[in-house]
Amino acid sequence: MRFSKSEGSFMVKALRNIVLVLLLIVFISIVYNFRNRESNTVSALMASSLSSKEYKGVFIRDEEIILYSGNGVLSYNVSDGGKVGSGTVIAEAYPSDEQLSIKRQKAMLRKELNILEKIQNPGTLESAQPASISEKIDESYRSLIYYRDMGDYESLDTVKDDLLVQLSTYQIMTEEVQSFSQKISDIKSEIDKLEAKTLASGETIKAQRSAYFASYIDGYEEELSSRSLAKLTCDEIEGITDKKSTAPNVVGKLIDGYGWYLAVVADNSKKEYEIGEEIMLRFDSSAESYPAVIYDIRDEKSDRSLIIISCSKFNYELVQHRAEIVELIKDEVEGLKVPREAIRFADIKEKYTDDNGAEHEKVTTRKGVYIRKGEQVLFKKIDVKFEGSDYVLSAVHPESEYLALYDDIMLEGVDKDDEEE
Repeated sequence: MRFSKSEGSFMVKALRNIVLVLLLIVFISIVYNFRNRESNTVSALMASSLSSKEYKGVFIRDEEIILYSGNGVLSYNVSDGGKVGSGTVIAEAYPSDEQLSIKRQKAMLRKELNILEKIQNPGTLESAQPASISEKIDESYRSLIYYRDMGDYESLDTVKDDLLVQLSTYQIMTEEVQSFSQKISDIKSEIDKLEAKTLASGETIKAQRSAYFASYIDGYEEELSSRSLAKLTCDEIEGITDKKSTAPNVVGKLIDGYGWYLAVVADNSKKEYEIGEEIMLRFDSSAESYPAVIYDIRDEKSDRSLIIISCSKFNYELVQHRAEIVELIKDEVEGLKVPREAIRFADIKEKYTDDNGAEHEKVTTRKGVYIRKGEQVLFKKIDVKFEGSDYVLSAVHPESEYLALYDDIMLEGVDKDDEEE
């Protein structure tokens, strides 16, 4: 049977179109499978984590309670955590709350007056240049953000005052304002009026030695000191609560700052902690970490030990509580990061040598992951060194049966037909 020229041309075009469609389908299938496989894998990369655990920590410090007559209302000159020397005035007792209010108002006005007089000082204006003042403003602003983020409020307050001086000086130099003379005169007049209402304090409380100060007591000052370390038990530490006394004649307490202790009750059956070991402490109330040393460990039961930790660093946050949650941070752990969802168990054949030197094979269930290597799917063992909430860190081994750097870890299940032994 013979085809006409037009019929033959039609058949050729039809076959060509069919081939093109098939090629397009194959191409789309390849791209789809490639992307699908890629999206279901993650590369094994090195990562690090801190090995740490949280416990209830109890502060043990050498403290001395400070009392006064109980007459009048206390006005403190030293903030909690502040260091005092012998003879430092810690607080003054005034006859009423009104006198405390007057004292606070005078302090605020004198601070404002000091800043304005500094701005008005001819030496400040003569030595200042707009460009240099602008640079100082930028620098102070960056410092302000830094100290805010670091929680260093003492430095923050100082920088804030410097920034106010710089901004006001710039206003005078650019003639946005003429002078602060009238404001200075008004503040002085206000201070004079408050001075006329001021009564002298009835009692002054001074520090008798160098120490740190806290404006409260909790009743554990005698019970929890360096002298009582040897007698402490797990039950006692677990029974300690964070409380503050409301005794009417208490000023606060002096705290020796040369060193303090922290007690925690922990399961140390696996010997995670050892006497003399250096660790870091991180508390809920502080953004800082504190270097410390494990001073003593007393095992009371197989799963309960009293761990005494020694530390010498001291600041404001550490006097706010008697008991709080503390994170004990040990060494940094490095390894290959493996998502928990990728971990599988598989029966693998392992060779071993018996006492007579003969080699044998046995089937062992091992923890690991499946990886994709080209078109192959392989099971690789992992050696877990650290466990996070949604990942683990696996130690790096040179043997080929272990997970290696840059292996493509499969996150989903594996078909038995795809698996290669």
